[in-house]
Amino acid sequence: MRNVTVGAAQLGPIQKADSRQAVVARMIVLLEEAAEKGCDFVVFPELALTTFFPRWYMEDQADVDQYFEREMPNAATRPLFEAAAKHGIAISFGYAELTPDGQHYNTSILTDKTGAIVGKYRKIHLPGHAEYEDDIAFQHLEKRYFLPGDLGFPVFNVLGGVMGMCICNDRRWPETYRVMGLQGVEMVTLGFNTPSTNARSSNEPEEDRVFHHRLSLQAGAYQNATWVVAVAKAGVEDDHPLFGCSAIVAPNGKIVAESVTEEDELIVHTCDLDATRFGKETVFNFAKHRRIEHYGLITERTGAIVPGDEE
Repeated sequence: MRNVTVGAAQLGPIQKADSRQAVVARMIVLLEEAAEKGCDFVVFPELALTTFFPRWYMEDQADVDQYFEREMPNAATRPLFEAAAKHGIAISFGYAELTPDGQHYNTSILTDKTGAIVGKYRKIHLPGHAEYEDDIAFQHLEKRYFLPGDLGFPVFNVLGGVMGMCICNDRRWPETYRVMGLQGVEMVTLGFNTPSTNARSSNEPEEDRVFHHRLSLQAGAYQNATWVVAVAKAGVEDDHPLFGCSAIVAPNGKIVAESVTEEDELIVHTCDLDATRFGKETVFNFAKHRRIEHYGLITERTGAIVPGDEE
């Protein structure tokens, strides 16, 4: 067995007024709990250091850039890296990245047990819109504040296995998991900040949103024979509710651990990376059964075109 004991470190709400230092202190508390429970790896949410700022329309770039990190680690986050290294725990968390050449990304990083950054991912499937819309319940302006990721879906050899990352809306796209699956991924980590209601439909029940969340994780895990560790930022942020439902999903698609609150909460499970072998070698033996000559439309076309409607 190749066991990795994983802590999914859900964060409760982060308000607009909360400092980076206050948030990092909360993350360290969860990390210390993870150390007591024998974790090798702790995963934190998307945009773990700030409130979910894309819910506000901002025109002044300085107002936007206050939510972005220009380097990682930095003065505010270094204590987290130091605490992880002290305990010999690898970590992953998401943040808003401002590159030296002025590009803005929704980013996640992965460290090894020494605290060294060994992997980076930038969110590819950006939801929402780029301009203010006055006919929806609330704004979702990721397309305004972030560029689509430019690093693809890389995987990383760390913790004795093959690890990959994605972020929030990426979990809903089968291509996300499949590209990593074709690289032999054994564990996919993802952070998310998901509203309890849909901006465009206040009539969509929260239970439907949670169902689709779980469905995406479970399908991705099963169809690619990989562990999936999904970690929420949850609760009511500045009067905007986010649901929790952080989960660890086994390679057979079953949820083996799930959060029960919308506050800071650690869920722990020991994941045997060898449990991915049955699916990879038997159920979904890609090399034996895939027929790529029939899959061309997946990369040739973005939207659906009904036969006969082609121009």
